[in-house]
Amino acid sequence: MRSWSIPAGRLFGVDIRIHLTFLFLLAFVWFTQSVTMGASGAARGLALVGIIFGCVVLHELGHALVARGSGVTVRSIILLPIGGVTLMDDTAQRSNPAREIRISVAGPLVNLIIAAASGALILAFFPQVKLWSHPFVYAGNLPRALFWGNVFLGGFNLLPAYPMDGGRILRAFFAERMEYVRATRLAVTIGQGFAMIMIFVGVWNPWFMLIGFFLFVGAQLEDRSVVFQSVLESVRMEDVMLTGFSTLSPADTLEDALQKAVHTLQDDFPVVRGSDMVGVISKQRIVEALRRSGNGYVQAAMIRAFEIAQRSDSLASAFRKLGGRGLSMIPVVDHERLVGIVTMQNLMHSMALLAETRRLRRQQESG
Repeated sequence: MRSWSIPAGRLFGVDIRIHLTFLFLLAFVWFTQSVTMGASGAARGLALVGIIFGCVVLHELGHALVARGSGVTVRSIILLPIGGVTLMDDTAQRSNPAREIRISVAGPLVNLIIAAASGALILAFFPQVKLWSHPFVYAGNLPRALFWGNVFLGGFNLLPAYPMDGGRILRAFFAERMEYVRATRLAVTIGQGFAMIMIFVGVWNPWFMLIGFFLFVGAQLEDRSVVFQSVLESVRMEDVMLTGFSTLSPADTLEDALQKAVHTLQDDFPVVRGSDMVGVISKQRIVEALRRSGNGYVQAAMIRAFEIAQRSDSLASAFRKLGGRGLSMIPVVDHERLVGIVTMQNLMHSMALLAETRRLRRQQESG
C-alpha cells in the first residue's frame, strides 16, 4: 500500500501518506459538483473534499494515539477514499484481541465527538444552516457537511465490514475463538458481502457504488497483507539468509573495498575485525565517501549502529527491523558468530524460491 501512496507530512510523530485512489474521490466530487453547480460548485466541491480529508486524518490519528498509548508501534497512516489504514505492529494485535478492539473503536469515537461538538455549535449559533435538511453532505452547505460527514464516517466505520473498524472488531471477536488468519478471512468475506450490497445499491446512488468498490478493494488488500504476514512469521532467517557472502575489514582502504565490491553481486557488506562484526557498509556509501573525501579507510565510513538477528528469528522480525530503521542488511549470528546475512536485495528472490520448494515438497508428499 505504501508503494501506491505519496507522503503528506507528519503529525504527532506519525507519517501521513495519501493513497493514489484518494485522487479518484477528488475527481469524482469535482465532476459531480461542477455538473450540478457550475464552476463555483467545483471549488466548493474541493472544499468538501478538504473537510472529508481532515475528518479522515483525525479519525486515523485517534487510532494511532490509542495504539501508541497501548504500547503498539505505529509506522504510518495511509489515507484512502473510504477512510484510512493505520500501519502498526501486527504482532501486537494478534496477541491481544481486546487491545485491537480498543484501537478500532478510537477512530469512530473521534468522528462522533466532532459531530456532537459541531452539531451543538450549529444548533446554538447558526440555525440557518438547517442541520436536518437534505442533502446532508452537500458542497453548497459546508457546515452541515462537516456534521453529517463525521456522523457518516463514524457510523459507517462501525459497520461489521472488514477492513472498516467494525470489521476489525468482528475479526478480534473471531480471533479469540479461531486462528488469526482464518478469523481475518472470515471477516474479509463478510466485508466483501457488504461491498457487493453497496455496489448494487449504487445503481440508485453513485456514492454507494464508489464506497462499495473501495471497500471491496480494501478488503482484498488487507487479506493479502495478513496472509503475507502469516507466511513471514513461519519462515526462519536460516531459511533465506545468504551463507556465501563477502566481508570487509575496517583496515581496508575504500579503493580496495570498491575493488572487492566490483567482483560480487552484494550491495551491502559486513565489516569484520577478527571474529567480531563491527559495522556495515554499502557500495553506495563507499562511492560517496571516495567522492567526498578521497581514499580513506572503511572504518571511517562504515555504519556502527546495526541490528542483528538469530538463525531462529522469523522473517517478519527482519522486515520490521529493515523497514523500521531504514536498514538494507541484517547480519545473522549463531552463538555470536556471523553465519549469514539477509538483505532487501535477496529477500523477494529467496521468498519466491522458498515458496516453490514448499510447493514441490507438498506435491511429493501427496503423491
